[in-house]
Amino acid sequence: MSAAPTPRTRELGTDVLVVGAGPGGLAAALTAVRFGHRVVLTEAADWPGGLLTAQAVPLADGHRVELDPVSPGYRDLRERIRDFYRRNYPLCPEPYADPLLDPGLSTTGHLSHEPRAALAVVQELLAPHLASGRLTLLLGHRPVAARTDGDRVTAVTLEAADGGPLTVGAAYVVDATDLGDLLDLAGVEHVTGAESREETGEPHAADTADPLDQQPFSWVFALDHRPGEDHTVDRPAGYDRWAGAFSWETAEPGGTAARQVPLFLHEPDEVPPWGAPPNDRWHQRRVLARSRCLPGTFDSDITLVDWEQTAYTRLPLVGGGDGARARAEREAREQALSFLYWMQTRAPRHDGGRGYPELRLRPDVTGTADGFAMTPHVRESRRIRAEFTLLEHHMTAAARAGARGAETFADSVGTLRSRITLHPGAGGGAGLDLECLPFQLPLGALLPVRVENLLPAGRNAGATHVSAPALGGHAGQWSIGEAVGALVSYCLEHRLPPRAVRGSERRLASFQSRLSDSLGLALAWPDRLRTGPVTSAGPLYATL
Repeated sequence: MSAAPTPRTRELGTDVLVVGAGPGGLAAALTAVRFGHRVVLTEAADWPGGLLTAQAVPLADGHRVELDPVSPGYRDLRERIRDFYRRNYPLCPEPYADPLLDPGLSTTGHLSHEPRAALAVVQELLAPHLASGRLTLLLGHRPVAARTDGDRVTAVTLEAADGGPLTVGAAYVVDATDLGDLLDLAGVEHVTGAESREETGEPHAADTADPLDQQPFSWVFALDHRPGEDHTVDRPAGYDRWAGAFSWETAEPGGTAARQVPLFLHEPDEVPPWGAPPNDRWHQRRVLARSRCLPGTFDSDITLVDWEQTAYTRLPLVGGGDGARARAEREAREQALSFLYWMQTRAPRHDGGRGYPELRLRPDVTGTADGFAMTPHVRESRRIRAEFTLLEHHMTAAARAGARGAETFADSVGTLRSRITLHPGAGGGAGLDLECLPFQLPLGALLPVRVENLLPAGRNAGATHVSAPALGGHAGQWSIGEAVGALVSYCLEHRLPPRAVRGSERRLASFQSRLSDSLGLALAWPDRLRTGPVTSAGPLYATL
């Protein structure tokens, strides 16, 4: 009997290939296509949106995002999510009229929403460009190989779950994957894990470098609360290996004394409809507050579980050897499911009992069969060896004491306000929670040291283990993607490599004018805002 024939590799050509449809990939693709270029956008999951949708991590910006000179594109994304709820949900009059509508009223971020609400908005953003034919969206496609010619990446081969391989050739390739997968496939110089203090000079860098010291990742799952019902899941096979570490204890920012943060502080129905939500677990990532809608619309709130109890630290996702990534993902899911079982059966209750069997998984919220997110919530990626590396002491309030704001960069391509929130992970390094001053995003941090036509659009930009978390949130990834989309567009039009744009004052000024004039991006902070630190948003694990 002869073997089945190997599927022929299909081929496709485009101006720009964006691999990964998270916030950075979306921004890069939308920006390039708006300037008239052909773009192929791919995503391994069944939903575009990445962090916003498939990973089930809602927007986590603090309240200052409403006042800061944020990217118009990112502000539009936020307003479209709010408008989705106004158009489709029977909101009470007060939240409906609130220009800063927060559907979930969570204690993390200022706009908490369901993953599918973000999905609807992402689909709206992509729709006109798909209809024009300039944008091609390939879902369920993951990169498996890259073809290079010297210092250029000429094509990327993608594997689809329901078809044969597809090779896409492009003038420019954007790596917007969660783990910087193309950096590895294309042999682009990069770093993983923690650098040493000797290498970076950062005050909080490790004494010695450790490529396996990577932040933890999590499998997020969605729950509602059904008093009087029993929705206890089957006891996971590996429950005993995780259960001993479960409790309601949490670490404060900076590693200070732990404290108890239970699921509920009191009966959920006792929460005032528009009062400040209590600082308990349920409200940390609540994405739908039923009090926002007319009485009788919903029987329960909906919350997402993405807390330190589900942060997986045993194996890194990158560099752990053959099979380590698959094993880590499998164990992380088992850990999360075990925590759910513990909550349903053994967790101390607010009323003195044990276990909350009334907690129910919500598969419809995550778009999966089991109520778990499609893909894990990834906090750290491979990072390019860049023309310029953004460091802790360029932006933190402590390191910049006495200076007038964060470091300024002549090659700025955007502005960001964030914190450095570093979770202790696979290498056992200490967690950090550091105030940052409002800072600029330098173009040099987006340019690999050698490769000419592959650019990062996410956590894989030129930063360090310590500084990268300041770029890793929704706003940071969007800003990086927007700058990269504009850069490849500029380079295609002027037939220039990205390095030549940064290397010429005239070209750099011309490109920066495109960013400010065409996209409305602020490239510098107003003096009145430059020295304002970011206030803490809550417990260490309450932020990205």
